[in-house]
Amino acid sequence: MIDGKKVLFSGMQATGNLTLGNYLGALNNWVSLSDEYECFYCVVDEHSITVRQEPAELRKRARNLLALYIAAGLDPKKNCIYYQSHVSGHAELAWILNCYTYMGELNRMTQFKDKAAKHADNINAGLFTYPVLMAADILLYQADVVPVGSDQKQHLELTRDIAQRFNSIYGDVFTVPEPYFGKVGRKIMSLQEPDKKMSKSDENANASVYLMDDPDTIRRKFKRAVTDSVGIVQYTQEQPGVKNLLDIYCACTEKSTEDAVKEFENGGYGQLKSAVAEEVVGRLKPLQDEFDRIIKDKEYLNGIIKENAEKAQYYSNKTLRKVQKKVGFPERIR
Repeated sequence: MIDGKKVLFSGMQATGNLTLGNYLGALNNWVSLSDEYECFYCVVDEHSITVRQEPAELRKRARNLLALYIAAGLDPKKNCIYYQSHVSGHAELAWILNCYTYMGELNRMTQFKDKAAKHADNINAGLFTYPVLMAADILLYQADVVPVGSDQKQHLELTRDIAQRFNSIYGDVFTVPEPYFGKVGRKIMSLQEPDKKMSKSDENANASVYLMDDPDTIRRKFKRAVTDSVGIVQYTQEQPGVKNLLDIYCACTEKSTEDAVKEFENGGYGQLKSAVAEEVVGRLKPLQDEFDRIIKDKEYLNGIIKENAEKAQYYSNKTLRKVQKKVGFPERIR
């Protein structure tokens, strides 16, 4: 705990462009958590290089992502918003935790298998030990809670196992994190394959709405959204495309599903698509304007980057020094 508050840790990778799904499903909900938790929100750039990146592009995306955190409403005075690579403790703790993680545990990670299949020409050790770095990210700040999606549950379980194993050897060193099951956003699906989650890495540009898409692009993508031949607006698993459009509409308007269905029950899919598109355009406009303001203010953004990196470094060092002492590393002479 920090100043009487439980600690929450989360982050997003600095690859690709954030989608409407990232915003409605996670980022938008982070904003309300700073009153209840001491929040550390990381721009995850070290994890990003398990897949080859163009250096200049990675730097640009990392800076844009940090600016988007703030544009979405995260107050950098109330939340610690920082680059993972600016805090050396992430990598240092990951090495130590590697020595307390078993090969069999890493072999069972389904995300490694999925990514290895997609990048068969670059199955590197970093991709294999990715979950250990994630464990270090979380344990470094003694996080009490971690918001997790379905694709990260396995990694959090491994984090808990590593923390408990280390504690059983050296005493009460790490807080064992719990998954965060508070307010969560709706799961936003692909506009072209509504049985799959909207992804920033989707090769089909029409499948995802990106946060910086212009209004005409957003309208065009929703116009092309996959529905079905039923022709009736209903909220059912049998109509995943229509269900997804209703989820997006409700997330943007805060209307109930029942009210949304009633609103469009006498209209066609075209009317629904048009209405959803306009709500999304209206929802993203303030965020886009704020992002443009922040990204142009170099001095302001650099100040936040420096100040928050120092804060993250301070708290991470408290844990790292304790761990280093426990495993027997020589004390640093100051």
